[in-house]
Amino acid sequence: MTSIGEDTWTVAGRTFRSRLIVGTGKYKSFEQNAAAVAASGAEIVTVAVRRVNIADPKQPMLTDFIDPKQIVYLPNTAGCFTADEAIRTLRLAREAGGWTLVKLEVLGEAKTLYPDMIETLRATEILAKEGFDPMVYCADDPIAAKRLEEAGAVAIMPLGAPIGSGLGLQNEVMIRIMVENATVPVLVDAGVGTASDAAVAMELGCDGVLMNTAIAEAKDPVMMATAMRLAVESGRLAYRAGRMGKRRYADPSSPLAGLI
Repeated sequence: MTSIGEDTWTVAGRTFRSRLIVGTGKYKSFEQNAAAVAASGAEIVTVAVRRVNIADPKQPMLTDFIDPKQIVYLPNTAGCFTADEAIRTLRLAREAGGWTLVKLEVLGEAKTLYPDMIETLRATEILAKEGFDPMVYCADDPIAAKRLEEAGAVAIMPLGAPIGSGLGLQNEVMIRIMVENATVPVLVDAGVGTASDAAVAMELGCDGVLMNTAIAEAKDPVMMATAMRLAVESGRLAYRAGRMGKRRYADPSSPLAGLI
């Protein structure tokens, strides 16, 4: 039997075992966040540069609870609505901590937090030219995803549903097409609500799943983090195993011939 531990993925030259990336927002405390990260088995945490303190030692710092020497920090541009805002935010992150592997998101408007793909593409091109490795939040659009790859995205991160909605994957067909067409990792980013949603994403062939609210707003975040870890591992194993074909009619498990 092939072990899940033998199955890794690589982004921007870095190799990881865990295919679950977790956020650092909405938790009741840094301590709870750290406990959830540990339970999730995640090797990457995403950090909203504009909202989470990672540079001011006079205030409580996330780095005091989640060690950046042990866990890879992925600065993100949450709350940015233009390419210029996002680029400026990530330049500050590089100055603060030397981070070049980053998560880019440029939002179109505040109600749906749906990505503005024109501004996202522009920001991707500029960041890539400046030496960043952008993992890019995007629409569930295979054509747009290919444009992002060509612009320098090191990973494509389509939303499963609106950020923080917990609705689960709403467009499995397009995400599957994105997986089939991509030459960089594809990770579902946004919309996961519970463990079965994460398993579905992995069964589609995604390289990973990023989530924040689904864990942070659970009644027991640490227990949910454990559930998400198991769901991602289970979904990945199911994808690698190759599911049975779907049939319109029954097919008996035992042969009909030779009945007593």
